[in-house]
Amino acid sequence: MSEPANDPLQLDPRVLRRRLERAAPRFDDAAVLHREVSRRLVERLDYIRLQPTAMLDLGCASGLNTQALRKRYPRADYYAMDLVAPLVAQTRRRAGRWRRPPGVCAGLDQLPFRNDSFDLVVSSLALHRVPDLAPTARELQRVLRPDGVLLFATFGPDTLDELRTAWQAADETPHVHGFVDMHDIGDALVNARLADPVMDMEHFTLTYADVPALIRDLDALGLRNALMARQPGLTSRQRWQAMETAYQALADAEGRLPATWEIAYGHAWGTDAQQQITGDDGAVRVPLDTLSMPHRQR
Repeated sequence: MSEPANDPLQLDPRVLRRRLERAAPRFDDAAVLHREVSRRLVERLDYIRLQPTAMLDLGCASGLNTQALRKRYPRADYYAMDLVAPLVAQTRRRAGRWRRPPGVCAGLDQLPFRNDSFDLVVSSLALHRVPDLAPTARELQRVLRPDGVLLFATFGPDTLDELRTAWQAADETPHVHGFVDMHDIGDALVNARLADPVMDMEHFTLTYADVPALIRDLDALGLRNALMARQPGLTSRQRWQAMETAYQALADAEGRLPATWEIAYGHAWGTDAQQQITGDDGAVRVPLDTLSMPHRQR
């Protein structure tokens, strides 16, 4: 098992928060892929029979899902949640003055809501912020009502593979976030007792005029290096040039540089909460005679 400081999924929470706060004013300008993924994600609700009374936009960013969700379910209470206040504020402004929704700032692994709060939780491109999905999945199971739906999209491990490979030509220090495999996400959902998880994935390729253009977009999206294992201080000119040279070798016939984004989509259903007993050693135990999985009419 790798040490936390060397884990490619382990982000420094303080640095991540600063990255997102700094990104907020420019987020919409760079969110081409985020808008498309959000649109495709919400369209998947066409195939799910659901009339929620309360829904949570988890990792709402600047509110890309807000209008679509409120239009689809006009009678449902809509809650916007993200890690930093500037993004939540943008979402609330985007919702308009009429029925301006509640906004909440919190981390994904400690949701500040009561048990069984929501019939629908939608999360578009935010789950990559947590290195261990197990606590987040348990929290989602807790706040989701039985027969409620979790619908999400998140980055897969092929995301930014070109940039990751280019940096490996420059040094051995990690510069690009790692992302959880689709099958590991499914395992976390099952272990949290979310029912019938279904997942699929697709790849997008965006092209950029040069490396600085890609880095500007990553900065505007809050995706610049926030790894615990990142090297402190500024990157030397020599290493930066080595990375750019390696990346430039991937240019297409028009000289544009590709950037791959793997998107994993999924949904799962809420279940009845199971009895949990916390021992003196802090371990959580679930009695076997309480374990059951409800059957649903689809």
